[in-house]
Amino acid sequence: MSRPVTEDDLQAYVDDALDPARREDVARYLAGHAEVAARMRDYAAQRQALRTAFAPGGTAPLPPRLNLLRLLEARMTRRRTLWRTAAAILLSLGVGGAAGWLARGGPPVSRTDRAMILLTEQALASHAVYAVDPRRPVELDADARDDLAQWLSNRLKRPLAVPDLMAAGYALLGGRLLATERGGAAALFVYADRQGQRASVLLRPMAPELRAPPREDRSGRVSVCAWIESGLGYAVAGALPDETLDELADRVRASLRAPD
Repeated sequence: MSRPVTEDDLQAYVDDALDPARREDVARYLAGHAEVAARMRDYAAQRQALRTAFAPGGTAPLPPRLNLLRLLEARMTRRRTLWRTAAAILLSLGVGGAAGWLARGGPPVSRTDRAMILLTEQALASHAVYAVDPRRPVELDADARDDLAQWLSNRLKRPLAVPDLMAAGYALLGGRLLATERGGAAALFVYADRQGQRASVLLRPMAPELRAPPREDRSGRVSVCAWIESGLGYAVAGALPDETLDELADRVRASLRAPD
């Protein structure tokens, strides 16, 4: 009898890092768990999109099916389907008022909500692809901190300070340049504590009129705290306890309000 499928098995399945026997076990599990299979397809598409976008010498545009906006639309479609399913259940139980609200698709998705979903999705994908990479999570390491800050400030066209998380026990490993779904520049900083636990901080430009207070989300073991202010989207990600995530997010907010 095979052992239970864990989140680590699912992530390794997406990364094609399982032996053939275990891969068959996970494939059988996914065949019987449609929602988990849909989540894994999302992860696979996001990771492939990032690998394609950041491959050395890669300049070709992303295929439409891998565009992050398309991935966002697919996720929202699935959520609307879940709302309608919930409405059908409520109707069968005679809960008419709530069912009517749900049947209309639930609360409308605002521009800010869409931006926050996109920010969270990129933070999760970037953390999974880069931050946990044991060999090369960053392009410039912590020894080049000043160069890193200047480089990313130039690319994002605004002054940036490298967040200091040492007081929370997380040392800077370095950072790298990312691409947004529209071909803009974003920044990723990667940190580690004494046990080697990684955390990442994503910064990406947002429309100047958008504002959003911190919101937390989780995918598997990885949590994200994201917010939007002053024309930038911020997201802290990692397989972290809630209190650690909150502390890191607070320190990032304080650190980035006063660039050097």
